[in-house]
Amino acid sequence: MSMTEEEQIAQLKDWWQRNGKPLLTGGVLALAIVFGWQGWQRYQTNQAQSAGAIYQQMLEVTFTADGKPDIGKVTELAAKLKKEYGSTNYAQYASLFISKLAVDNGKLDDALAELKPLLDKPADETVGEIARQRTARVLAAQGKAEDGLKLLEGKVAKAWLASREELRGDLLVQLGRGDEAHAAYQKAKDSLAEEAAVGSLQMKLDDLAKGDA
Repeated sequence: MSMTEEEQIAQLKDWWQRNGKPLLTGGVLALAIVFGWQGWQRYQTNQAQSAGAIYQQMLEVTFTADGKPDIGKVTELAAKLKKEYGSTNYAQYASLFISKLAVDNGKLDDALAELKPLLDKPADETVGEIARQRTARVLAAQGKAEDGLKLLEGKVAKAWLASREELRGDLLVQLGRGDEAHAAYQKAKDSLAEEAAVGSLQMKLDDLAKGDA
C-alpha cells in the first residue's frame, strides 16, 4: 500500500524528531573533537618549535669558541625552558646540561637535584639512561659508589649496555672489587663491534690484568 505525499512528510518529520537532534549533536561533537585535536597538535608543534629555538640558544652559549660557557646565560635559558616549556623534551635536555655544568663546578648536590626528576619521570629512554649513569657517577664522586651500583642494576637497552657495564666496572674498581670489575669491562667489550672495543675500555682491562699479575 503506497503512502500519500502528506503521509511521507509526516513520517519524515517523526523520524527527524527522534533521530535528527542526536545526529546533529553527535556531528557537532565529532567536529569539535577533530578541530580540538588539530588545535592541540598545532599548539604542541608551536611549543616544540619555540622550545627548540631556546635550546639552540643554550647550545650556542655553552659551546663557545673559547670553550668557556656563559654559565649565567645557560642557567637563565634552562630555567625558561623548564618554566615555560616543561612539557617538552627540551626541558629535560636542559636539566642534563645544567647537571653537567654543576659537576664541572664541583656542585655535586646541585647536579643530583637536577637529575632526580629525570630519573623519576624521564621524557624518553635516552634521557632516562643518561640521567641514571650520570647520577651513578656523581654518587661515586661523593664516595657513594655502592649507591651508584644499585642504580645500574636491572635490564638495559642494547644500545646502552656497553656504557652502563663500563661504568659498573669503574665503580667496582673504586670499591676494590677487581674480578667483578673485569667481568663488567669484558661484558661491555663483548657488546661492542670489534673495531669499537678498543681505546680506554681495553686499557682498563689491561690495567686490571697487570694488577693481577
